[in-house]
Amino acid sequence: MACGATRDKRDLVRVVRAPDGTLGLDPTGKRSGRGAYVCRQAACAERGVKGRLQHVLQVPVSAELAEALTVFIGDGPARGG
Repeated sequence: MACGATRDKRDLVRVVRAPDGTLGLDPTGKRSGRGAYVCRQAACAERGVKGRLQHVLQVPVSAELAEALTVFIGDGPARGG
């Protein structure tokens, strides 16, 4: 996690790089691929998108995924999944 805090998995959002190289949110935690976890806090998600997620997932994080993450954690116009 970008903030370095320890939390339960259910309190985090999983971002996954699928075997085909695409990135996406994994609300169930069951998609196959390389995963990284982000706190459900806007500041942590922003720090994660700007650096740590790209490092862990070994691919650039798109603006679309960053927006989807923001919406999912509840800081966007609607909560999605």
